[in-house]
Amino acid sequence: EGQRRFLESMSTYARQFLERIEKPDVDQIQHILPTIALEQKNHIKNARSTVGTVTEIYDFLRLLFTAIGAMYCDNCGGIATKATPNSIDAELKRQPSGTKLILASPVSLKDFSLKTLIAQGYFRALVDGDVIDFSNGLEHEPDCLEVVIDRLVLKGEDTSSRLLESIRKALELNPHKVNAHILGKESPQVISYQTQFACQQCHKALIEPFANLFSFNSPLGACKACEGFGKIIGLDLDKVIPNRGLTLEEGAVHPFNTPANQEMYDDLMAEGKKRKIRLNIPYKDLTDEEKLFVLEGKGRYIGINGLFEWLESKKYKVHVRVMLAKYRGYYPCPVCFGSRIKQEALQVRINQKNIHDLSSMPISELRGFFKSLDLTPEQQHVTQRLFREIESRLTYLEEIGLGYLTLARQSRTLSGGEAQRINLSSALGSALTDTLYVLDEPTVGLHARDTQRLLSVLKNLRDYGNTVVVVEHDPEIILGADKILDIGPTGGKDGGRVVYEGGMKAFLATDYSPTAYYLKHLPQIENNNGKFNPKKAEWMEILGASGNNLKDIDVRLPKNQLVALSGISGSGKSTLIKQTLYANYQQSKGLELTLDVAPCRELRGFEDFKDIILVDQTPPGRSIRSNPVTYVKAYDEIRKLFAATRQAQALGITASHFSFNSPGGRCETCEGLGTITIDMQFMADVTVTCHDCQGKRFSPTVLAIEYEGKTINEILDMTVTEALTFFRKSSRVSNKLVPLQEIGLGYLHLGQSTSTLSGGEAQRLKLASYLSSSERKSAEPYLFLFDEPTTGLHLTDIHTLILALRKLQESGHSIVVVEHNIEFLAHADYIVDLGPEGGNQGGQIVAEGPPEAIIKAKESHTGQYLKERLSARSILEAV
Repeated sequence: EGQRRFLESMSTYARQFLERIEKPDVDQIQHILPTIALEQKNHIKNARSTVGTVTEIYDFLRLLFTAIGAMYCDNCGGIATKATPNSIDAELKRQPSGTKLILASPVSLKDFSLKTLIAQGYFRALVDGDVIDFSNGLEHEPDCLEVVIDRLVLKGEDTSSRLLESIRKALELNPHKVNAHILGKESPQVISYQTQFACQQCHKALIEPFANLFSFNSPLGACKACEGFGKIIGLDLDKVIPNRGLTLEEGAVHPFNTPANQEMYDDLMAEGKKRKIRLNIPYKDLTDEEKLFVLEGKGRYIGINGLFEWLESKKYKVHVRVMLAKYRGYYPCPVCFGSRIKQEALQVRINQKNIHDLSSMPISELRGFFKSLDLTPEQQHVTQRLFREIESRLTYLEEIGLGYLTLARQSRTLSGGEAQRINLSSALGSALTDTLYVLDEPTVGLHARDTQRLLSVLKNLRDYGNTVVVVEHDPEIILGADKILDIGPTGGKDGGRVVYEGGMKAFLATDYSPTAYYLKHLPQIENNNGKFNPKKAEWMEILGASGNNLKDIDVRLPKNQLVALSGISGSGKSTLIKQTLYANYQQSKGLELTLDVAPCRELRGFEDFKDIILVDQTPPGRSIRSNPVTYVKAYDEIRKLFAATRQAQALGITASHFSFNSPGGRCETCEGLGTITIDMQFMADVTVTCHDCQGKRFSPTVLAIEYEGKTINEILDMTVTEALTFFRKSSRVSNKLVPLQEIGLGYLHLGQSTSTLSGGEAQRLKLASYLSSSERKSAEPYLFLFDEPTTGLHLTDIHTLILALRKLQESGHSIVVVEHNIEFLAHADYIVDLGPEGGNQGGQIVAEGPPEAIIKAKESHTGQYLKERLSARSILEAV
């Protein structure tokens, strides 16, 4: 409704689509404010977008460096300046009173003739220290003449206006230079003032700082080599030799393993034996000289580089381009070293720090830098507004638990919760009033320690005169609300009702709200706490993890246990599990890398797993056509049921006609999507219901077929819970859908696009597909890695999730979960707590062991909250 009303104020072009935008299914909405909705998704895919640009802090930094940044010469290290009439005037006034002064302007007689100078009222010049009159001409005309502008005696304020006026006249003749001759001493002193921006020591002309010089999104500031991306594309040796544990004889060089390149191996073997290269030991154990031979080649063997140089010359062939893309990767730009901007911009510094240095600092450290700056009164006056804007935004970022981020961090690498809180800080920095803010679970990815800080930020937003509506499951945020609207009582068709509306005191007194019930009653912990025996456990180990902020740590994780990885936001949990454990495992198996590989010395104990499966918060399907029923492979069985009906057989309709992904039975206007997307050019695209099929996806012929009184569209519109009741006679369908119900996704519609799911729903949908597939029943164990699966879960659903994970564990699989939720952590068998803080102050193991062991660690923030949870009788006490 907010979008619709906003569009009503737009141009005629935009309004022509208004009738096609569906109004909300509601009788009336009154007193709606201008609305900002902050989703729990990170929609930014642009590699140019950073935390600094999204929050606008980087834009203020550019202005700050333009205003007070000192340009250092790349030739001698001197500071570059330029003289102005006012600065020259101020400096000359510092001479003792009574000082005699001659102001002269060096003039080229190629640009000015003597007649021209005389016509302008100038008759005198300085030649060898003497003032001469050239009104009658000169015997020998030099190339350059020092024209006397004025002769005066400095007497404080009496000469103020005259001196400044004379300086301006001098600069009219020569805009770049003016000479001041100080007389009355044993030897006259000449002071030359350059108005060009140049080094004071070596006089090298330099670029005067301007705002776009510091912008990597502008051609005026972006590094020419990488065009402002900070990285260049090139040959990725990790992809060329994915498994460095293999020997050259075993085929360590991946691109040589194709029939077309078999000759390369023959040459490598022949030339290697001739040069006594050790072909039978792992590549990682070869000497630098031997590795250089493999890369550069010698003799008849042209080397890896030689092969790819030859392929570059054949890029006109499609299959060659495909092969080149397969082995390419991104590297820091060798020109700007990842800073994205030109060298001239990096020469500008404030307190010996350039703009890239500041962008690379954690936000908490950057705040300290600005607080310690010692500025002159003039600089303070010029930058007062800039500092106020920068300080307020940095403060908000730290208050909402993002002090570990840097301004240079790419926006697309942020989690959904981080992106939402970044947008929240931008909204706070804009200082809007009378606005409605709608936030979807802002505590996602936030440690319990920082929840109270987030709550205070939300209250500040309210105190500005805004309305803040928060969709949230976190007890601390719920208890801090002014008004509670409880929807339920459960999910799906049994939800959608207002269970309670009002204040907290009356809410806690209700006995019909599941939310209120769980706030008053603490669920019992049913796990293996106290039974875990480290002596009998089998371990998997990550040795020497040093990616990002990890401090060369050795991590041990027990097998066949529910293991949780906890710690403050930014402490290195995702780096350890995703980029270290998972990416290194992919690399060791020679699999296609989906993540950047973080360094570690060795992975041990992972040989027994059939595979490692990463279940993160990325959407389950890239296509908007993907939905829950197709993802768990239940739709194939449903199509077979429809195709087996007499009506379908009589009309010759097969199972393929019930597919909305291929022509035949689908609506061809919307191609089976049920919606049509309109390109609004200058705005976000508008999605409207297909006018031909009215959103039903299929042709009238297919929609006429019924199974048990329901059309295929009505089936897709059912929730999982409804479908389980409807298909109770068909075990092939119901068996596929049961895991969705078990995992707490019974409220999802079968035909709902997976692109609309939250990060937590996406993870649980993936988990359901594994629970329903053969992996769960496999004799060989799997290792499952989860990234905050409790996202979007009510307290009741967290226990449903834990039961589902226990089923995987009982089947012999191992589970490692990155998690902040204290309720989930209290149920874990084993916890590894990283920290003690985020960013540079994180990356260490603070505590490890069962929850009881974490509680005993004094440095562990997680332990403090676990202690409160385990000792409390209700969640009210725990928070």
